[in-house]
Amino acid sequence: MAKEEIPELEGPDDPANEQPLVNHLIELRNRMVKASLAVIVVFLCLSPFMKEIFDYLSEPLMVALPQGVKLLATGVVAPFFVPLKVTLFVAFLIALPVVLYQMWAYVAPALYRREKRLALPILVSSIVMFVIGMAYCYFVVFRFVFKFIAGFAPESVNFAPDIDSYFSFVLSMFVAFGITFEVPIVVMVLNRVGFASYDKLLKVRPYVIVGAFVIAAIFTPPDVLSQVLLALPLVILYQVGVWLVKYFGRTTPPEEDSDDEE
Repeated sequence: MAKEEIPELEGPDDPANEQPLVNHLIELRNRMVKASLAVIVVFLCLSPFMKEIFDYLSEPLMVALPQGVKLLATGVVAPFFVPLKVTLFVAFLIALPVVLYQMWAYVAPALYRREKRLALPILVSSIVMFVIGMAYCYFVVFRFVFKFIAGFAPESVNFAPDIDSYFSFVLSMFVAFGITFEVPIVVMVLNRVGFASYDKLLKVRPYVIVGAFVIAAIFTPPDVLSQVLLALPLVILYQVGVWLVKYFGRTTPPEEDSDDEE
């Protein structure tokens, strides 16, 4: 009588992946060190160009300002620290693939094979969509918003924002639009885990449209133009996610898929 072969495990149930807590903490520390080194190396390479990087970031606002008007630096160390923070932010974005790879390498042994197939495309597409959202904010939104705001400034007002407040505003806008462009991925993930079907996504679409304008009112300046420039992409990207679910989404409950794999 032939012995029944035991299938090899892969994931958290694999005995080979069982390690003491100290080993997990050591590996986590090593991964964090490698990710931090990647950011530091990129930052050191970019540090000679801190002025040029900040000038490029402030270019949409400088175009909207009257000729001869420049940004203000009200703090004593602001002319140094603000370009430094901008360069560090850019370095983090450039090193983001390495940072996410280190996170992936740490988490991957605890995932099942089907979870790995889903997680890796999500990581890659999330980076791409976040960068696209930031590019849309920089090349489209800033061009319209700053001109719109500067046009409302009275003649008696010298519209020259502080560089620290400008960087805080730009950073918050980048994050808001980067997260907004993750909507199709979020919709697909909710469908793949069995939380949102195509019919449910259609039912909640009116609420998503209203919520998009509420979110835009919270995360953008109090002007109609910038709110519309955030709300419209959110609604459009949600609809794109619905179309992706319609043609590529899950059509069977997760329980049935797991039974088929077994």
